[in-house]
Amino acid sequence: MKWFGKGSDNVEDARGSSGGKTLLGGGIGLIVVLVGMFFGTDLTGLVSQLPLGETQQVEVKQGSNTDPELKFVSGVLESTELVWDEEFSKMGKTYAHPKLRVFTGSTESACGRAGASVGPFYCPGDHKVYIDLGFYTELKDRFGAAGDFAQAYVVAHEVGHHVQNLLGISEKVERARGSLSKTEYNKLSVKLELQADFFAGLWANHAQKLKNFELDPGDLEEALTAANAIGDDKLQQQSSGQVVPDAFTHGTSAQRMYWFKKGFETGDINQGDTFTSNQL
Repeated sequence: MKWFGKGSDNVEDARGSSGGKTLLGGGIGLIVVLVGMFFGTDLTGLVSQLPLGETQQVEVKQGSNTDPELKFVSGVLESTELVWDEEFSKMGKTYAHPKLRVFTGSTESACGRAGASVGPFYCPGDHKVYIDLGFYTELKDRFGAAGDFAQAYVVAHEVGHHVQNLLGISEKVERARGSLSKTEYNKLSVKLELQADFFAGLWANHAQKLKNFELDPGDLEEALTAANAIGDDKLQQQSSGQVVPDAFTHGTSAQRMYWFKKGFETGDINQGDTFTSNQL
């Protein structure tokens, strides 16, 4: 995968932070996959539904032009900004850009404190995507999902949750929480996650048209491999040896691949209504 931008200014590098706060700028700066299940933890809720907590001031350093990891996630974020600017404009809306904070070990957010074991997440309280870049090593080594496009898919999925937040979709799902059983609510959670996968595919479709990204042979397969690796059925089978559909919160491997691919093939946001679709 090749990208041709300068990178987003909306990236915060909080690795090794301890106080104070500045934004990462100069063009080298940087969606909910709640992947606690990756690590054998049953996390049936969404980060977007955690109670808001107090945030801690952290030092956010300016990244280096020679830092390849920061440059990459910065480029992916910039590409999502361009795509969603255009999509929101078509709807007569203005897209508010999220920030992306890179951290190591643990971090404070408006959704509370989170460790790296939670995986990448989006917090609606501060409109930020959070990621410990060590997650990419886990994705490659433990789940066999290697490649830069698989990594880009993770960011695009979290940004998809930001889009849902801006469009009021996440709020509707959260409002329904109190009136549903855990099983029924989990079904809504699956629909929310699959739509974020669709939005990630839609991003990939439009990023190519905007000439911000150029896909190499095999890139699509990298993203599909990642989507397959994080299906509820596969993760449950790996962690406990059995599959419990009522506990699904993100969708099966087949569902996740289907909706990412649908977004990639259609590029049409109107095709991504997972809440009324029978194709789940």
